[in-house]
Parts: sequence; structure tokens; C-alpha cells
Amino acid sequence: MFQRLLRTGLVTAYINSAAFTCINRTFTIGESVAKMSLDQAKKIAAFKAVDEYVKNDTVVGVGSGSTVVYAVQRLAERVKTEGLKLVCIPTSFQARQLIIDNGLVLGDLEQNPKIDCAIDGADEVDADMVLIKGGGGCLLQEKIVASCADQLIVIADYTKNSKKLGEQYKKGIPIEVVPMAYIPIRNRVAAKYGGKLNLRMAVAKAGPVVTDNGNFILDWHFPEGDFDWDAVNRDIMMIPGVVETGLFVKMASKAYFGLADGSVTERAA
Repeated sequence: MFQRLLRTGLVTAYINSAAFTCINRTFTIGESVAKMSLDQAKKIAAFKAVDEYVKNDTVVGVGSGSTVVYAVQRLAERVKTEGLKLVCIPTSFQARQLIIDNGLVLGDLEQNPKIDCAIDGADEVDADMVLIKGGGGCLLQEKIVASCADQLIVIADYTKNSKKLGEQYKKGIPIEVVPMAYIPIRNRVAAKYGGKLNLRMAVAKAGPVVTDNGNFILDWHFPEGDFDWDAVNRDIMMIPGVVETGLFVKMASKAYFGLADGSVTERAA
């Protein structure tokens, strides 16, 4: 009976135990396979970037997000096996904890204002190497660290590789704003460029997401069309109350995209 269900690709699970409960969930076998492929794609991209760009006696910017977890894992492995001497600069609370938990040397921009390379993920990368970042809410510190680095190296899985922004990533461009100004900023961006701006709401708390810097985030679902993202970014940054945008223009040096077949494709600026 179970084998017949497997052949159809559907399984209805009725599991009750002390560890967990799964009641009447119907799912496809391909779900876990797809997730494994994405995780593996993230890992191979992160490992290759760390192996090719991180050298001994350097300062490394450590980005935020799920793909960066694998980069920090590889950094820790190389420190242990090769005896690399590194100082790691975090871009968020998450990145700081990853550095500490993996026994790496934690630094800051006061003592290390010049970074050799920053390794970070992206929500989307277009054909011109313009990035959307900030899906995890860490865009401000990510951009600060990237701006201090000689090279920004992007690591991602194949779903982040697009010809145009918005082709695959549908959550919009994050704009970090001072809380008191979110309504005027929302109205001004929508009036000039169109689309819709949503105040990002928290999941485990009532009310909006609050960044590591105490700000709100507006997610701009921009309309279809051709944009000069450099000009758009500069224009939005001129609005009083805007702290930073998730548009990273002319910042990335190289991007590594892990593919489902286990290979890695690269793109240089």
C-alpha cells in the first residue's frame, strides 16, 4: 500500500509521538528533494567563494542570511585545517552570533575600517550585477560593510539569478526608514515610481518588523518596466527619513550561483 502511494507521489501522514505531531498532511515527494537541492546549491556556492577569495591574514565581512551559514562553516573549517588568521566583521546580530559560535575572531569597523572582501547573499541578482538585498532586514549594515570592502562576493542558489530585478524575487525592494516617516516616504515613492509599498510586519510580535538599528522596513513592489536602478536608488536616498535601500548598485565584484546539478556558475561585474 505504501509503495503504491509512493509511486503516485502522494503520502498522507498520520503521525503522533512525543516528539512531534503531523496530522493529515498531504505532500509531494518532490518537496524534500527540491529543498535539499537548494540547500546543496547554497553550500557549494558558499564553499567555492570562500576557497577562492579568502586569504590568510585578511579581514572578512560576513553577510547575513541562510547561504552565509555555509560560508561561515567553510571559514571555520579553513581556520582549523589551514591555520588561517582572519578577522570577521558582522553585518547583523545573526552574523555576529555565527562568528562567535564557530570560534572565529570577531572584529568591528572601528578597529578594521578596511575590509579585504565581504561575502554575502542576495535575494536577487540581475544581468548587470544589481542586487536586491534586505529580505532578512539587514540591508543597512550589509551595505556599510560592503562599502568598506575591496570586493563584495555574492553567494546564492540558482533561484536568485535573474535577467531583470523582479523576475524571480517577488517580495519587493526593501527600504529602511525612520519610523515616524514611513507614511510620507511610502506616498512619495509610490507617486513618483508607481507600485505598492507595504510596511513589513513581524511574525513573532505584534506590529511591524524593527531592524537591528531600530527602524522600519517598507517593501516596494515596483511595477514592471525598465529602471535605471542607480538613479532610482540615489533619488530614494534623498527622501528625508530614508535610512538605506536594498538596491546594491555597482557594488558586487562577483557572484557564485550554486546549481541543482551540483555545479556552480559565476558572473563577474
